Amino acid sequence: MKTLEFKSETGMPQYDSVSRKVYVNLRNTNEVAEIDPVHDVVLGIYPVEGCRYNHGMAIDSEHHRAFLLCGGTKTLTVFALDTRKAIAHLPLPAGADVVKFDPSLGRVYAACSSGFIAVIQAQDADHYRKVEDFAVQKMVHSLAVDTATHRVYAPEQQENGQPVARMIVYEAVEAAPKP
Repeated sequence: MKTLEFKSETGMPQYDSVSRKVYVNLRNTNEVAEIDPVHDVVLGIYPVEGCRYNHGMAIDSEHHRAFLLCGGTKTLTVFALDTRKAIAHLPLPAGADVVKFDPSLGRVYAACSSGFIAVIQAQDADHYRKVEDFAVQKMVHSLAVDTATHRVYAPEQQENGQPVARMIVYEAVEAAPKP
C-alpha cells in the first residue's frame, strides 16, 4: 500500500483511459492533481482558475477534458487536461454533487440536490452550452448514465419532502441547436 499526501481535502478522483492518468480534485486549494498510477506518484498539481471548492469530476478522455463541479462558485468548469487551463464556466443550481459524461452524445449531466439535473452540451472540445436545468425531486445528488441507451438513472430519496427509495429513469432527448 502507498499513500499520496495532499495539502487539501480531496474530491472525486477519475481515471483517464487515454492518458492513463488519475486525476483528483483538491477541494480546499481549488486545484487538480495528476497521478501516474503505474508508479503511484503525483506528476503535478494545477490550479483551476474560476473554480472554488471543486468536488465532483467526470472525464472526457477522447478530448482531454475534465468536468469539475465547483460548489463555491456554483459552476461546472471545463478544464483542459492537456493545457491545464479552465476553458468554460457554466452556471449550476445549488447542491451540485455528482457529474457524469455521455461521450457519444457529448452531454454532461450534473445532479444537484436543490432539485435539478443540469444538462450541458459539448458543441466541440472547446465550446459548451447549458441546455437546461431539468427539474427533479430535491435531494437527487447522484446519477448514472447508460452510454449505450443514453438513459439517465437518478435515485430519489424523497418526494415532496417525504422519504422514498426509488430510481427514476430519464430518456435523453436531442437538444435543438441554439441559433
